[in-house]
Amino acid sequence: MEALNRLIAHTIPLFPKGFVGHLSRHYIAGPSIDDAVRVGRELMREGCCLTMDVLGEHIRSTAEAEPYCRKYLELLDRIAGEGLDANVSIKPTQMGMALDMEACRRNFRRILESARRHGNFVRIDMEDTPYTDLTLDLHEGLVACFPGNVGVVIQAYLRRCMEDVRDRLVPGGANLRICKGIYREPRELAYQGRREIRDSFLELTRELLAAGNYLGIATHDEFLVEGSLRIIDELSLPPERYEFQMLLGVLPGLRREILRRGHRLRVYVPFGEAWFAYSTRRLKENPSLVNHFIKGVFRPH
Repeated sequence: MEALNRLIAHTIPLFPKGFVGHLSRHYIAGPSIDDAVRVGRELMREGCCLTMDVLGEHIRSTAEAEPYCRKYLELLDRIAGEGLDANVSIKPTQMGMALDMEACRRNFRRILESARRHGNFVRIDMEDTPYTDLTLDLHEGLVACFPGNVGVVIQAYLRRCMEDVRDRLVPGGANLRICKGIYREPRELAYQGRREIRDSFLELTRELLAAGNYLGIATHDEFLVEGSLRIIDELSLPPERYEFQMLLGVLPGLRREILRRGHRLRVYVPFGEAWFAYSTRRLKENPSLVNHFIKGVFRPH
């Protein structure tokens, strides 16, 4: 099955764009903010809250960050104007991290000024390991200026993650999202086996929830959902201390079950003109997503 997933993922770019668009409509809202608002309203009627993401990353010049920055400012205005229960997620390389760190900081500060004005929140996404320290440094600097308005992501498959949690993120009271991690990393940096990644995820989840950090538990793995729920029960945590998070279009049945059981659930709603590059890149980086996307297409919605 893994070999088949990898074959499908690497041949996706060769398929007609219309076919990829047909598949991607289940997990990408569309090209515009209007599309994200429409999909967001549908999800809110289910009882979900949202995080919205303008697709695009790894810009080639700092000037390319400007339209993305303006789009996020527009998005925060729309979220406030439409009364959506939504925040935003941003990839640092989209704001110029790989090119000019100070320019990246300036762009984030502009967006966070708007988020603070609207009483909203910005999640700094975590990308592959060349950017891990830079992203944590960026987060720490921004938290000092915008406490309560910014958080970051940790990837449970990274061997360094527990050290980062204990040394940097717990002491700072960081608002975090935990995920398994999707980028292909070498064995010396990241756990490779399913069991060791799951073990790391649950160990980190317990560490953070016990320490009092607010945690977004981002997974489609039912084993990890149930393991996290056991930790929440053992710690007698109230619902306002955590939330679950899922990708748009992936395992909607599991999403509804989590909501039915009374837990807060946030859906990641990506949109933008860069949908084709996002679709093909995500599948090539992590062929196991093929199963999720196929299930999302054929399971009842």
